[in-house]
Amino acid sequence: MNFLTNLLFPKTKSSSNNTTDALPPMKKSVRGIHIKSAPEIEKMRASSLIVATVLKEITSLVKPGITTADLDAYAEQRIREMGATPSFKGYYGFPASICSSINHEVVHGIPNKKKVIRPGDILKVDTGAYYQGFHGDSCITIAVGKVGKDAAKLVKVAEECLYKGIEQVKAGNFLLDVAGAIEDHAKGNGYSVVEEYTGHGVGKNLHEPPSVFNFRTNKMHNVRLKAGMTLAIEPIINAGSKKTKTLRDRWTVVTVDNNLSAQFEHTVLVTKNGYEILTDRSLVSS
Repeated sequence: MNFLTNLLFPKTKSSSNNTTDALPPMKKSVRGIHIKSAPEIEKMRASSLIVATVLKEITSLVKPGITTADLDAYAEQRIREMGATPSFKGYYGFPASICSSINHEVVHGIPNKKKVIRPGDILKVDTGAYYQGFHGDSCITIAVGKVGKDAAKLVKVAEECLYKGIEQVKAGNFLLDVAGAIEDHAKGNGYSVVEEYTGHGVGKNLHEPPSVFNFRTNKMHNVRLKAGMTLAIEPIINAGSKKTKTLRDRWTVVTVDNNLSAQFEHTVLVTKNGYEILTDRSLVSS
């Protein structure tokens, strides 16, 4: 779930087998960014694996005729079955466990039994889980059945943007290295990058410092990455204008020109020599 760039969330209480080369015996925070300890990283792995599991299962469930309310009910049930709490439900009043945004809906779509998935749709599913005191957060865009060439390319490039950004994650690099890689790949393919919403730090709180921009800007301090930081990197890519508007429900954000939008997100650990994708769905056993 994204940060609103012009309204940073206040500090809030939390809502309701890999090796780590990341654990620095250094101060616990840098510019307010919490550096996770080894035990905290293990808890982040656990919460993130729950999120990865739910998204992997939802991918197999999505088909024409299912509603976004069906998907939300499934996600909440599975998160709770694994001993966690949905991170999104009740967060600033959000009424569901997933954000489900279809086609020109950009982010924060509210699941609804009247929203039926149709062939050719592209569906964004964003969810989080709170487990053992820490959050995991991830988003995927799912192509439903046979989609048009333009939609398929947008989804492909949006996912590539996520990994282009992640490739820049390592101790010593900067947040704007991540932002620049995302922006260059999106614009190089003829797409725009949504600027109102960004990635964020994640840990004990769903949204923590820093803001993880998907475009170059001089409006933020260019934070040097430190091992032990955990970031939700989430590029949002539009086929047309980068501009968005919020609907009357005060949550659902759409493109102003009704063009398609795609989004991908992972929770990523900064390590000394690179990164670890904590919400990697390939880690989920079949």
